[in-house]
Amino acid sequence: MSAPTTAEITSALQPSCCQTAAHALTIVRDGVITGEGPTTKGRIHFSRALDADDAAWCARILTASAVVHEPLSRAEIEVLFEISDAAAERTDDGRFDDLLAKAVAHHAASESGLPVPPRTVALSPDTDIESWAPTKAANVDTKVLEWIASQMRGKRHSNQRLAALVATLIGVAALPLAQLPGMLDMGML
Repeated sequence: MSAPTTAEITSALQPSCCQTAAHALTIVRDGVITGEGPTTKGRIHFSRALDADDAAWCARILTASAVVHEPLSRAEIEVLFEISDAAAERTDDGRFDDLLAKAVAHHAASESGLPVPPRTVALSPDTDIESWAPTKAANVDTKVLEWIASQMRGKRHSNQRLAALVATLIGVAALPLAQLPGMLDMGML
């Protein structure tokens, strides 16, 4: 079996649905882990490092025309968490953390039946997350919040923006106080 061609790789990075977008994100993740691959070609890239180009690849994949009007899927969010976990060093000026927080909020809102803007609006660095993301958990599915908190638990890199958003939603959700420490590591705040 031969190695994939550049055209095949480029095609894999142009998603046609949320599932292929998640797959394309795994290619970015692999580039972050190894420092090699199609998303690192033509530049110096160290293993376990996430830079502005990696964040731009993620944004490009997540806002491709085929998926721009679809809510972010759990599979896409899972790979974004994997990318975050894989990056021991960050040189992206916070762009990936902003993208991750907005992507998680988009997923949580859409899974809860709340309206969400197109991905190009929601994930834009120029759009404040507060302008569209839910600020109250009254309408956010508790199971989605629990899943997000489980994804964040025990991570080596904490995303302050995402932690604050989740803490706000969980606080408003009026969960029994005994459940709160298990859902979110408060040391991350």
